[in-house]
Amino acid sequence: MSWAGAEDTFLSTSLATYLDKKLLVLLRDGRKLLGLLRSFDQFANVVLEGACERVIVGDLYCDIPLGLYVIRGENVVLIGELELDKEELPRHMTLVPEAEIKRAQKAERDATDLKGSMRKRMEFLDFD
Repeated sequence: MSWAGAEDTFLSTSLATYLDKKLLVLLRDGRKLLGLLRSFDQFANVVLEGACERVIVGDLYCDIPLGLYVIRGENVVLIGELELDKEELPRHMTLVPEAEIKRAQKAERDATDLKGSMRKRMEFLDFD
């Protein structure tokens, strides 16, 4: 028994136009992956070749190489083609090494955690 319907044909047809093209894939956990689309199926499971994770913190960014990468379709939020002849990022963005972007990520996460803990401490005050 097949569960495929007419709408599934449209999905696979639209992904077929992206085969062998450079894509940006936004995942459910917020990660952004770039790579060449090599394969896909009816569930939007995709295979990226030469994949890298683009990490952006403020005006800093880093592309962390991942190699051949298989992504489960349920984790995909958005898939879009990147134009090779256009610059991908604004000019003010600065490319930094992986170690530096990891430090910046940790500092950003710590600041967010501190902000959340301060809010919890202040909940007893009723500002309404």
